[in-house]
Amino acid sequence: MPRYNPAEIEPRWQAFWDENRTFATPEVPTGKKRYVLDMFPYPSGDGLHVGHPEGYTATDIVSRFARMRGESVLHPMGFDAFGLPAEEHAISTGEHPRIQTQRNIDTFTRQLKMLGFSYDWTRVLATTDEAYFRWTQWIFTVLYDTWFDNEVQKGRPISELPIPEDVQSAGRTAVEGYRDSHRLAYQDDALVNWCPALGTVLANEEVQDGKSERGSHPVKRIPLRQWMLRITSYAERLLDGLDDLDWPTGIKKLQQDWIGRSTGAEVDFFLGDLSEFESWKTSRTASGMPNTVIDSALRVYTTRPDTLFGATYMVVSPEHPLIKRLATAEQADEVKAYCEKASFKSDRERTEGDRQKTGVFTGSHAINPVNQQPIPIWVADYVLAGYGTGAIMAVPAHDERDFEFAKQYDLKVIPVVDPAVDHPNREAILAGDVCFVAEGKAINSAEFDGKTTAEVKASVTASLAQAGMGAEAVNYKLRDWLFSRQRFWGEPFPILHELDANGNATGLKRAVDPADLPVRLPELEDFKPHGRPEPPLAKADDDWLYVTIDGVRYRRETNTMPQWAGSCWYYLRYIDPNNDQCFVDPEKEKQWMPVDLYVGGAEHAVLHLLYSRFWHKVLYDRGHVSTPEPFGRLINQGMILGEVEFSGYVDGDGEPVSSTDVRRDREGGHVSVNGQPVESVVVDEDDVEKQGEGFVLKSKKQIKVDSRAHKMSKSRGNVVNPDLVVREYGADALRLYEMFMGPLEATKPWAMTGVGGVRNFLDRVWRMIIDQDADELTVVDAIVEEPCDQDQLRVLHQTIRKVTEDCESLSFNTAIAKMMECTNFFTRSEKRPKTAMLTFLKLLSPFAPHLCEELWQLLGQEGSISKQAWPVWDESALVESSIEVPVQINGKIKAKINVPPDISKDDLAKIALADEKVAALIEGKTIIKQIVVPGRLVNLVVK
Repeated sequence: MPRYNPAEIEPRWQAFWDENRTFATPEVPTGKKRYVLDMFPYPSGDGLHVGHPEGYTATDIVSRFARMRGESVLHPMGFDAFGLPAEEHAISTGEHPRIQTQRNIDTFTRQLKMLGFSYDWTRVLATTDEAYFRWTQWIFTVLYDTWFDNEVQKGRPISELPIPEDVQSAGRTAVEGYRDSHRLAYQDDALVNWCPALGTVLANEEVQDGKSERGSHPVKRIPLRQWMLRITSYAERLLDGLDDLDWPTGIKKLQQDWIGRSTGAEVDFFLGDLSEFESWKTSRTASGMPNTVIDSALRVYTTRPDTLFGATYMVVSPEHPLIKRLATAEQADEVKAYCEKASFKSDRERTEGDRQKTGVFTGSHAINPVNQQPIPIWVADYVLAGYGTGAIMAVPAHDERDFEFAKQYDLKVIPVVDPAVDHPNREAILAGDVCFVAEGKAINSAEFDGKTTAEVKASVTASLAQAGMGAEAVNYKLRDWLFSRQRFWGEPFPILHELDANGNATGLKRAVDPADLPVRLPELEDFKPHGRPEPPLAKADDDWLYVTIDGVRYRRETNTMPQWAGSCWYYLRYIDPNNDQCFVDPEKEKQWMPVDLYVGGAEHAVLHLLYSRFWHKVLYDRGHVSTPEPFGRLINQGMILGEVEFSGYVDGDGEPVSSTDVRRDREGGHVSVNGQPVESVVVDEDDVEKQGEGFVLKSKKQIKVDSRAHKMSKSRGNVVNPDLVVREYGADALRLYEMFMGPLEATKPWAMTGVGGVRNFLDRVWRMIIDQDADELTVVDAIVEEPCDQDQLRVLHQTIRKVTEDCESLSFNTAIAKMMECTNFFTRSEKRPKTAMLTFLKLLSPFAPHLCEELWQLLGQEGSISKQAWPVWDESALVESSIEVPVQINGKIKAKINVPPDISKDDLAKIALADEKVAALIEGKTIIKQIVVPGRLVNLVVK
């Protein structure tokens, strides 16, 4: 029987597309171009689950739609293949990470092709390909060769950096050191998350509650020599660039908050006796405020310089560079123990709002520059080294965290801002019993009393600047990007460290010559970590580690780049993936950039997108790309959750409770069994039914049952493998269901019954064209070589318009609903014009390409349907020749009449009264009132 069989149809058309390179990207775009991009996946050993194809299906529909509209489309796919999971696998099995990575890539590729995505597979790339990371390394050399000119807000070659005369006269080492201090890529001692068990430094997002996200191993914060990228230099540019991007408002807000621009003042608190303060102040007045922090003062950044008179203590982070100097002999042991304990806590854990504040007095004091009062200096982990200067002036009367800390340790609270007179807590605020964080008028602030917050901010900042003890400052939460990892499976840095005659590092460095790239990973006998913060590449043999150039011996950098490196620029390489002369041909880059549509998860809202924008801006400044931003339009697809779970009730022993034993405690508002509260347990779906906004047990309807869906994960056991769905329902059904579940951006629960429902629709499309009761594949007799009648033409063109507009707005669920209506309409038609069927298949083809290719061919058409022109609706065909209007008698519908859509009120009433059925029903009765709404209804009130 010629029934719809995806298992036979889909592989055949996938092979056809491959053999004919149906979706190959034109080398030069003609007419309008559209660059449609997915955030490429990390190829894990688990393969895809049904949550992954949601965004891929959306971009595939857009790409197919655009091609049929005559646009040149670039729609590529690749793999973000470096990373810790592959290295952990290598450590446990001894198998090289490249072997497992390639195996995973093969699995992902098979699954992606199985779903019929129209990627140009000739452009596929993986970040682990040597031909790819050669250019990742080259881009790093560009960063290394660039400094940021603040005056013109632009990155420039390091050769153009002005060198002060005193530095030049000090010799080569001084000059190179000065350059290194300005490079966008530089080395510094940075606090890192060191995980001994994994043998690597972890990013903050890879640490949860002091333990590694992967494996839950203890993580400790230690200082380590690391490569850093000076992303902070581009903070203003990254903020300003958001204005012109067609991105979700929430994503822009997340980036703005992550960059965290604020204006305030930097203030120096003198570290010394009050007797020495005046001479220190005099020296500052003469020389001004130093550009960098010096040992004689503790520098803080504050957005509220108006509250300086209320600073009653100071707090430094446990990692502050002056911590040893500040800790007196009496306090040294206690301070050291506290800092050691803090090193095992994550930043998130340290700054959680509901966490009790802890700290230790260092034994030292600092002089408040506005009132010369000595105030105690504490160390506390709620202050982070990475924000501001790593030290704060604590004003407990006007900062919630400082207030909590002051109450905890019985420290002074001096209010210096008076709220409005009618403020309900004014007396408590003035008494120091309640914290007030808003603006008001100054009190307890000497000559500034009575002035507004804004006036005091300006006056205090100006006064401190004149005295050389402060300066107006802009600060960012954004920190420079820690860019190195102590891992094997990553891109080696293209940096060489110069050695002296004794084999010791001189501190001088040079980038590997571009002609010598890529720097390949060395062969190692094992991949196990040392248990020390030392890169595995340090175990490589001397042939790899050491290089001699022009008689000078160098040692290679043994750290590797983070996984982020390869994902920062992959969108550019797709444009010209096989170029071995440059990372992308300049002309091709101009023709295709920027990316027109970028689709991916909101979890990448900050880091990946911010890092990519930073790299792109550097490349733009150096003349390597033509656009200031990489991604024009961004869409975040919603998460697909696991199957809905229904919760019932259990007794105290965890055993399910029969609904007949459950009673509602009306006073307490909870469910109980014999007066004892009970908890939830999963019950069979057949035992529940929908009622209002929730679910109830069928046998006891007053008892509410919760329904929940959770993120798909192996630990929950709710992951759905697309292989199983395709095997049972077909790839087109999976694609269609993922788009039909709801708006693309919404979070939606998976339900296998929903896939079955969409598969039923595809079966109806098949039966609309193919006679499945025949002995062989035959088009149904209803398909005719006749033009559409007026109603058919109207429905068809309504569908064309709706699907076209919805594809443009990415409203795929409503487009599918309209095509379902169209199918139902034509299925009921005795005659189905062939032209209408062909047009309908074109509309459906981006959504269900395999089925439509097959039916296109069976209707006698040649070539691929994906190469056909997209239908265009005719406005004149949308006008309805007649509409159906209900006729009510005393408010109840008794008949329906067909009338012209533009009929007048009087004519509508006449036709209603003349209808045979209506006339018979009102015969012998008196019409008291006629209610006529043209196009809507006629209501006759009779007696």
